[in-house]
Amino acid sequence: MIETSRLDRGKKKKSSRKTRKVFLLIFLLLLASTVLFFYIQYKTALDQSMKATDVHKQEVDFNGVMTKGKVNVLLLGIDSRGEEKSRTDTIMIGQYDHDAKTAKLVSIMRDSYVDIPGHEKMKINSAYSIGGAELLRKTIKENFDVDVQYYALVDFKGFSQIIDTAFPDGLEVNVEKRMSKDIGMILEPGLQRLDGKQTLAYVRFRKDAQSDFGRIKRQQEIIGKVTSELLTLNGVVKAPQLLGTIQPYINTNIDSGEVLSLATSYLTNRDEGIETLRIPADGTYEPKTFQRAGAVLDLDLEKNQTALKEFLGETE
Repeated sequence: MIETSRLDRGKKKKSSRKTRKVFLLIFLLLLASTVLFFYIQYKTALDQSMKATDVHKQEVDFNGVMTKGKVNVLLLGIDSRGEEKSRTDTIMIGQYDHDAKTAKLVSIMRDSYVDIPGHEKMKINSAYSIGGAELLRKTIKENFDVDVQYYALVDFKGFSQIIDTAFPDGLEVNVEKRMSKDIGMILEPGLQRLDGKQTLAYVRFRKDAQSDFGRIKRQQEIIGKVTSELLTLNGVVKAPQLLGTIQPYINTNIDSGEVLSLATSYLTNRDEGIETLRIPADGTYEPKTFQRAGAVLDLDLEKNQTALKEFLGETE
């Protein structure tokens, strides 16, 4: 009887070990299938985008040094249109804090009148036209005393692709007014779904009383909507395809492995939305017109530097 009991226990242990092995094998197969699926999604989208784009890649001098604290990235929206000398209509600083798991976004208005290192005082977007992202980085450092470790240049074609990939049925937007001037199309007011080109027109429109102030507000609105979608389960599944689709439209010095690390950290630890700030801040500038520069925003640099550094948590 005792021998029979021992034999039964032995059989149960073998059965239990066999069951664990089967579950482990199934788990590994599922994991391998998931990785393979994500890779195929990424590679297919990348190959298709490489065939469809002829975006001119620019050489940028400065290189980032990754830290495990706060990481600042210079985000530039580039309108190349096949030209050798591109323009930047969008200047932002994105920050991710590894420790606090928070994300922040600063929009710098392109008409901000600042000192360009090695040149005269001009609109801040002139720094990019003259010396690319490196001169713009130096300009931000000299005027606002904020260091930027990384850059990401995003062609506007890539922006449209992001919207079409993340929102195949269109992005729901409440267009507040009729928009048409200088955007190549007409957007009627009302709640509607916009495709990539329409969304791009929406965030670039500036021919109204709000001018660039309204445009920056719309840019931050759309970034918030896109981020919220990507943080859903459906968005996470689309992420590899999205990355492969937009990669040909992006020039950056951020290593792909670091991008994955930042994204994983943010996706798995996110508690709040993205905080935003506009430079110049309210009450810290004066609209002026100069013969060479045209209409500009003359900044109180001390107040804006303080606002920016406090927002990014870089005060001593």
